[in-house]
Amino acid sequence: MVNGFKTETSELASLDQIKDKYQIPSELQACHTAIVNGYVIEGHVPVEEIERLLSEKPDVIGIAVADMPAGSPGMEIEDFGNEAYDVVTFDQMGNIEIYRSYPAE
Repeated sequence: MVNGFKTETSELASLDQIKDKYQIPSELQACHTAIVNGYVIEGHVPVEEIERLLSEKPDVIGIAVADMPAGSPGMEIEDFGNEAYDVVTFDQMGNIEIYRSYPAE
């Protein structure tokens, strides 16, 4: 269990098939992809936003954090400030919208 979620890990030779299958826009593709209750979680997304997504159930494919911004979950760097980043939604029509912004600190 990670943050209350049962997890299962798969290591693949190539992530291209997963990224294509779940229609993850190329500009949002990251090193981690999770499927949670049918939604795609791409990149270093805070658990609060995953919980919000599952509660609100918007009509989207999923949410993502592009790149690997310092200060995002798993990217905490000692003695280095947090970078500003956005958690975005993406849908079947290719729309990308800001779901929540996290400021630099």
